[in-house]
Amino acid sequence: MAASVMVLASGSKGNSTVVASSSTRILVDAGLSARETFKRLKAIGQDPHALSAILISHEHCDHIYGLATLAKKLCIPVYLTEATHQACKKILRDKLGAAWQCQKLESFSAGSSFDIGDIAITPFTIPHDAADPVAFTFRAEGVKVGICTDLGYMPRSVRDHIRACDLLMMESNHDLEMLRIGSYPWSVKQRVMSRVGHLSNESLAEFFTNDYDGGAAFVVLAHISEQNNHPEIARGAAERALERHRTLLHNRVLLASQTAPLEPICF
Repeated sequence: MAASVMVLASGSKGNSTVVASSSTRILVDAGLSARETFKRLKAIGQDPHALSAILISHEHCDHIYGLATLAKKLCIPVYLTEATHQACKKILRDKLGAAWQCQKLESFSAGSSFDIGDIAITPFTIPHDAADPVAFTFRAEGVKVGICTDLGYMPRSVRDHIRACDLLMMESNHDLEMLRIGSYPWSVKQRVMSRVGHLSNESLAEFFTNDYDGGAAFVVLAHISEQNNHPEIARGAAERALERHRTLLHNRVLLASQTAPLEPICF
């Protein structure tokens, strides 16, 4: 197998994706329980024990819910920034009722590239209300993958990092009108719409229309809200914005789901 991406889940109840080369498999975020992670990997023909490492973007529960159990069961290293590690320790201590001790901990810093096996990773800072949130690009087998979710807006630095991706996984969290008239308390609505909240369909469409290079063979819409969005609304907004970039071979728009894994995307 060459490079591949396997989205196990995406949404407010748990986020988890595998980025793989022919010899390395990285679990990006661990927002599902260990049991559900194993179940979804097996459903797409993957062996959970073939995972090489766990990579964490930030400490919110929908990204680390299964982290402690997965790291212990698989005995693989966990990569995260030091600030995220400290935040995770507090959250997992409250969840577990005891201190979280990771046996194989590796730290990285936003802006500094590093390798896990034969996959080169570049973490970069994103605007989100977490201790030290990052998104990632991955290079493996001549393929560049960008995974960029949980951000309130797209600063120039983010736009620069995700250029020239062969697969681009982007947040399309909410429809602004659905959020405004929805049932969330006003304080939560303000948080979601803030510059450290989540990216709307409209904001993503603006990027696709005005500043996207059009190079990705696959665009995956992720972290779609179940309360304040609908998959087809998100898809429609993205596809209209991508229209001038589309060819028969480029910009296939896929929808990441909370409830089931996507079929592996292989290059």
